[in-house]
Amino acid sequence: MSGKNHFTLAGCGAIFLFSSVVALIRSVTEQLGPVGGAAMIYTVSTVILIFTVGLPKLSSFSSRYLLIGGTLFVSYEMCLALALGMANDRLQAVEMGLINYLWPCLTVLFAVLLSRRRVSWLLYPSLMLSFFGVAWTVSGDSGLSVSQLTANVQSNPVSYSLALCGAFIWAIYCNITRGMSNGKNAITWFFAATAVALWVKYLFTQEPAMQWTLPVIWDLLLAGLAMGGGYALWNIGIIGGNMVLLATLSYFVPVFSTFLSAYLLGLKLTATFWQGVVMVTLASLLCWWLTREKPAGELLQEEQA
Repeated sequence: MSGKNHFTLAGCGAIFLFSSVVALIRSVTEQLGPVGGAAMIYTVSTVILIFTVGLPKLSSFSSRYLLIGGTLFVSYEMCLALALGMANDRLQAVEMGLINYLWPCLTVLFAVLLSRRRVSWLLYPSLMLSFFGVAWTVSGDSGLSVSQLTANVQSNPVSYSLALCGAFIWAIYCNITRGMSNGKNAITWFFAATAVALWVKYLFTQEPAMQWTLPVIWDLLLAGLAMGGGYALWNIGIIGGNMVLLATLSYFVPVFSTFLSAYLLGLKLTATFWQGVVMVTLASLLCWWLTREKPAGELLQEEQA
């Protein structure tokens, strides 16, 4: 196997690990509590990242990147973990994961708005398709129903709000931190900050004491590996892997994640749920395709048209 294939395989491994995060976070938080379980996961992930990615000196990063990027990263990770942990049941947790995957379309939208570049009008129906897909899924088996959608959201407004806010926060993070990072990655520090923030929150909660068993420890290690190991492998993949393949596969994470979540959590998802997943995935692919960087020949033809 060539060196490039090794890098690409690492990137594919990262996509697989990322796809398992929703199920593993939910599994751990069911056993250790929404806040305490999340705090333990990010603590373990931080340790894994220290040994794989390393712990660069803080002085090597700009203070602006650490402050703004770190705040956004910690906010997003807390929104995601708590939305999954505080979901009423496992099916609702998978819904939270799908809402989270609105971020690719939102990232494209913010990138277009910030750059003020001219794009195809088809981008906006594609964006609407992603939100329609989420609404279709959350409405339940009866298809799109405003009353049912409202009732489901009102059953747990905190989790739904956290999941939606997280998608917007991550889209903003992806757009504004690229320029501030100067090509450097403070992911280990950001994970450590997330763990600290969750432990602080845990001190002010009334969660019962954590009960440790071998299955709990095993699930915790898997969750920490999925998050910390996923970021480590992704960093390897983007160094020398086939980025076209990896980027394309990454847009199918909602499908992979839903499949793995259903399998690991023992859920049987309805056709309506899968239809919503397909809509969100298709919308992400369309947004990427409509705003991709085009070869010079294509751009010239468009200008002459």
